[in-house]
Amino acid sequence: MSKKRIGAHFSTQGGPWMAVERAHAAGANALQIFSSSPRTWKKSAVKPEDADKLKKLRAHYDIGPLTIHASFLINLCSQTESVRASSVEALRAEVQQGLALGAEYLVLHPGSWKGLTRDEGLRFAAEGVEKAVEGLDLAGAGFELLVENMAGAEFSLGSTFEQVGELVDILRPHMPVNVCLDTCHTHVAGYDIVTAEGYEETMRQIAQTIGFEAVKVWHSNDAKAAMGSKLDRHEHIGEGTIGAEAFRRLLHDSRFEHTAFIAETPDDEEGDNERNVMTLRVLSAG
Repeated sequence: MSKKRIGAHFSTQGGPWMAVERAHAAGANALQIFSSSPRTWKKSAVKPEDADKLKKLRAHYDIGPLTIHASFLINLCSQTESVRASSVEALRAEVQQGLALGAEYLVLHPGSWKGLTRDEGLRFAAEGVEKAVEGLDLAGAGFELLVENMAGAEFSLGSTFEQVGELVDILRPHMPVNVCLDTCHTHVAGYDIVTAEGYEETMRQIAQTIGFEAVKVWHSNDAKAAMGSKLDRHEHIGEGTIGAEAFRRLLHDSRFEHTAFIAETPDDEEGDNERNVMTLRVLSAG
């Protein structure tokens, strides 16, 4: 990337291309969307004319990468076979939508292995992803799956960097796969990114388990809850328990020069996304 990529999650109301218009209006040069409702199983095929509009606007405004966030219903490591089957089908539809839209990334929460062992959950997750992408040319389209780290819940696969790295290592021989790290998830899972000393220790652990080059997106979210609380509650940049200086440090870290920074902060009032994008830009510049 020729310049730092900073954006947010934008609504596709009115058509997927409208997210690009919203991103541009907010001063973003990267964006994330849901390809359809994140809380329903049913997925509709992308209309070619909608995809064409989106691609032309992205090129016009120089906005990228485009990241799709997979449905929250997907649980590839569920103890229930029918849920796993539905999750595979939904993930495949998400990948197909991402390919049709010309997206670079699809971010996935692997799911919860409650009722199973962690090893069983890891195996089901890996098998599910492989089934979902079978026969699809991700590499040829420049499309990657990104496994996201989670907030530390007991049965949530990906609650540690080690778990994220394990799943990525299993999947890599079969498809293009890397990592999305979330600042809020990292913080509430118990990793220190606030103090200078803690930040370097957290970076050391990322280097050992994931590798800096694998981190393609940082979900840049402040946190409402305390470090180690395991409570996934996002806050506006600089207004939570992480604080502005931690984001400044991350944005200036040369080990993530290739990484896009995408806010998933509250979008409750008009101008919220623009405010958080601009805060990230100011912290990046200063």
